[in-house]
Amino acid sequence: CAGTARRGPVETAATSLSVHCGAAILPAMETWEIEARLSIQQTIARYTHAGDSGRSKDFAEAFTVDGVMEPYPDAPIAGREAIVAFLEEQKASLAGAMDSRLIRHFVSSLRIDFPSRHEATTSSYFMAVTQIGPDHWGRYRDRFVPVDGEWLIAHRFVRVDGAVPGAWQPEPGGSAG
Repeated sequence: CAGTARRGPVETAATSLSVHCGAAILPAMETWEIEARLSIQQTIARYTHAGDSGRSKDFAEAFTVDGVMEPYPDAPIAGREAIVAFLEEQKASLAGAMDSRLIRHFVSSLRIDFPSRHEATTSSYFMAVTQIGPDHWGRYRDRFVPVDGEWLIAHRFVRVDGAVPGAWQPEPGGSAG
């Protein structure tokens, strides 16, 4: 990069870019957006760890009080109490289907967009691993809002896109193991 004349933020008509060695590398972000992105990532991690360890109340607290979880093709589940009951049903289902209650969700390719400073939309992919190995996989489509200094899930759409034969959680239209 020696001798590069331009370094630092560059304003264009469409966006602000960070420039290093003459190449635009990332959109420049304001502090609020960086803080929001980190909070959203932390909420997703908290949701995932709580769900995998069966901590239903902690799982539900990743949602707003009136948050909605929509596990396609089933009916939406609204409110923290209903989300706790849903996770309890899932725990019982896993316990009845597998010798081990161990499940781990791996979330990847997280994309975060901000329609405004008071709302974020996210999309990501997940893969769940149980005692049989990879079990099922799919996608999350979320809407987050800020609540008391943290970003919580207002709505989560969950779709299982595929599953292995004998999976605990079959793909929509399939039947369990």
